[in-house]
Amino acid sequence: MKYGIEKALVCTYQAISGAGKTFERWPEMVDNVIPYIGGEEEKSEQEPLKIWGKVEDGKIVKAAGPDITAQCFRVACLDGHMAAVFVKFQEGKTPSMEQIKEDWANFKGRPQELELPSAPKQFLHYFEEPDRPQTRLDRDLEGGMAVSLGRLRPDSQYDYKFVGLSHNTLRGAAGGAVLLAELLCAEGYIQPK
Repeated sequence: MKYGIEKALVCTYQAISGAGKTFERWPEMVDNVIPYIGGEEEKSEQEPLKIWGKVEDGKIVKAAGPDITAQCFRVACLDGHMAAVFVKFQEGKTPSMEQIKEDWANFKGRPQELELPSAPKQFLHYFEEPDRPQTRLDRDLEGGMAVSLGRLRPDSQYDYKFVGLSHNTLRGAAGGAVLLAELLCAEGYIQPK
């Protein structure tokens, strides 16, 4: 990690489609929030450490840090998972808000470098408006494959806090699987017939 994150606190607000439901099939979710999604908090705390880790002898070795704590809620929204993120950097490694915004704007992952068909042209979009991102307005950005960010500001307990939003079924599940297949083909792991 570029800046050395020491710890993060994440609260997610996850749409009902993440549970494979619609309002018709889950009427008790209308006008409701459920403050528990089985296994999701543990996954949210551990999965990033796998991503930041490495592969040794064919096994994933998780990164030693940062420390992550999460709380996950199911909310009355059809599509779009939102996260409120609080982050503290290692001593002496705290970037400025301008550096963070610049890094977000300039970030290009391997799918963008390869210009894969399902890849968003710009993966991370930052909104300066104080009331963005919003699920209804921003979840479908770049065909639902981009991630929207906003409300980056200093925090009294952590260094910064911000909000993130992704389309959970397009970016997270179906579209993410298609993009991964495109990447595996482009990198030569899968040979298309």
